Amino acid sequence: MIPRHQTVLFIVLLAASAIMGVLLWNQLRRSHDRLLHGADSAPTHAPEVAAAEQATLMVANDADNTVQPRLLTLPLPQNPEARARAILGKLLDLYATPIATHPVPGGANSISQVFLVPIANSKGSTTSNGPDLAVVNLTDSFVASHPSGLETESLTVLSICSTLDANLPRVKEVRFLVDGQPRATLAGHADLTRTYLTNEDAVPAGGSRP
Repeated sequence: MIPRHQTVLFIVLLAASAIMGVLLWNQLRRSHDRLLHGADSAPTHAPEVAAAEQATLMVANDADNTVQPRLLTLPLPQNPEARARAILGKLLDLYATPIATHPVPGGANSISQVFLVPIANSKGSTTSNGPDLAVVNLTDSFVASHPSGLETESLTVLSICSTLDANLPRVKEVRFLVDGQPRATLAGHADLTRTYLTNEDAVPAGGSRP
């Protein structure tokens, strides 16, 4: 004779198996119906792709310590801050290539964010059409791997400022942060504590811009 507790256990296990079977069958039926009707988990609308536009990159050249314009067609978002980050990211991508005229490792990921802040006039007010201050937030890894030297550091700063000037005319001044914090220099020479003008075109030998 089967003990009572074993009979109860058998009934419970049998009922659980039946319930599991029903749930599994329902799940399979739903999956089959989704396949028949072509349903899937893809979004209804494809993600928006930024339109391709022409951008002017002011590319540094270590051979003659100059910054020269280069026209490229890039997918550029309409948001000014995202646009600035995309353009500067492409500039740093050029510097990270094996044939770069100004070799600096890191590429586009070296730009964490670009913030645009309205500049107040002498009366303390701002306008919707500028001028703006661009705050360029670099990554610590980019700064740590940047070649040291006054000329090479100054060319990087100059090319970033000039590229912003060429593509975002409202931007008149630039400040730099590193991982969201102030940093004294880029790699020991170029001053990152000051505000740069986007239309400055030279760095005095032996020092930072005035």
